Amino acid sequence: MWPFAAKIDPTLGDPRARALLTALRTADRATVREIFTATTDPDERAFLMVAADDVPGVQDWIGQWIADEPESTLPVLIRGCHAVAWAWEARGSRRANVTSKSSFQEFFRRLRIAENCLDEVIERDPDEVLAWTWLTTSARGRQIPAEQAAARFREVTKRAPFLLHAHEQRLQYLCRKWFGSHQEMFAFAREATASAPAGHPLPGVLASAHIEYWLDLPAGQDDTYMTTPAVRADLIAAAEKSVLHPDFVKVAGWATRANTLAMALHMGQEFAHAARVFDVIGDNVTEWPWFYRTLFGGPARKFAQARRDAYRARG
Repeated sequence: MWPFAAKIDPTLGDPRARALLTALRTADRATVREIFTATTDPDERAFLMVAADDVPGVQDWIGQWIADEPESTLPVLIRGCHAVAWAWEARGSRRANVTSKSSFQEFFRRLRIAENCLDEVIERDPDEVLAWTWLTTSARGRQIPAEQAAARFREVTKRAPFLLHAHEQRLQYLCRKWFGSHQEMFAFAREATASAPAGHPLPGVLASAHIEYWLDLPAGQDDTYMTTPAVRADLIAAAEKSVLHPDFVKVAGWATRANTLAMALHMGQEFAHAARVFDVIGDNVTEWPWFYRTLFGGPARKFAQARRDAYRARG
């Protein structure tokens, strides 16, 4: 299981995702089209698009594809989704009060490109769930009012009720650091967890909510919070309903949600349950959420340390 490569694999070993990233780096339209045309499951398509988000240079050439194939919504969709991540790249991950004016200007410029593309896609194909999903992400960047942001998410769930990426992006909008509150965030996470089918990874969103609350607490209170009985009970219940359930199915994107549960359970000192989740994960470590714990090491190293702790406690 160890050591890991120095850089975490965003494709998680998925050959289709690897082929897509290669095709995007080389402007291989035919392969990109073939992969997305053959992929119809919403979570699988979202997983591919998330992996594609970090490919550099896509914005430099995809406009020509759009011009050459004006009847196709696919290059418009890719440009729009990619531009959301491209915008956040310009903004950076720092809090708003320490982000420069020029960074914000470029952030909003790129978000306008993204939303113009995504709006065009849904005008032409209202059932394109990835466009609605990435509009759910851009809602907080564009500072969309609460009801409009909720409406975008409802359009996703009409078409894909349990789409993982959309739920996590909606949770971010509802965080206090963006436009919601702790109460709204937890209400959403609990509702999503309760409605998820047994064995689905979606209850990992409840672990995400506890991690967001942990991030908002002062040093000293944060780690204590994760070990409180109520939080530990929540994390165990979420794990038992999802990745530890006998009916668990590894839908596309499952690894990020399993890593979220593993990290939260480890922080809560629920080592026995954490060890069982690590058993499911294997070596499928993801950057998120482990980068939150990387003061003295990268995500893969923190993952390995937590896994050793859990296995040692299990004996």
